[in-house]
Formats: sequence, structure tokens, C-alpha cells
Amino acid sequence: MKNKQINTYKHIAQTGYFGLLLIVPIWHLWLSPPALGINLILITLIWFIPLLFPLNGIIHSNPYTYAWSAFLAVLYMMHATVIFYSVSAQRILAATEFIFATLFFIGDVYFTKYTLGKRQI
Repeated sequence: MKNKQINTYKHIAQTGYFGLLLIVPIWHLWLSPPALGINLILITLIWFIPLLFPLNGIIHSNPYTYAWSAFLAVLYMMHATVIFYSVSAQRILAATEFIFATLFFIGDVYFTKYTLGKRQI
């Protein structure tokens, strides 16, 4: 039963993570590029590069990577919330980012909980 829970939460986290990896460049490069005068490659890289840091640990199911990457998920949840309330034209994109970031966060927390248990992180 515990292994089933671990796999379920790992897949939830990976769904959120890889969803963010897809939505961030698509959003900033094609669907809603930044206003004129702002370098769109720079903005995309600012939001995309932090997502690459946990890539190896996410792929190899390292519970310590899942633990610290939950903080990264919170950053994207905050970004989505700010965009949702401040830019009405991008609400659907912000809601999508929020859903992926929330899946990533919840999966991270519970995957770490069930793999590391009561051990010190």
C-alpha cells in the first residue's frame, strides 16, 4: 500500500513539474509574449532556468530533491496568483500554471513524507 502511495504522489509531482516545464516557455514565447521593449528570451529564461535545477532528481526520484523543489513550486504558485489578479487577459494561463504548480507542490510534499518518513531531511 505504501509503495502505491509513493508512486501516486511521485506521478502527481512529475505531472505538475513537467506541466510547468511545458507551459512556461509556451506562455512567454508564443501565447502571451511580454510587452514591447522587454526581451522575450530573457523573461522566458528567468522563469524557465529555475525549473531545470531539480530535473535530474525528479527523473531519478530523489526524495531530497522533491523536498527542496517544493519551495520552487511555491514560487510558481505565487507568480500565477499575481498574474491571475493583475492581468485579466492572462487568467487562463495563470490558472493553468497554478494548477501545475499546486500538483507539483502536493506531490513533492507527500512523496517526501512517504519516502523519508520520520527520518531527518
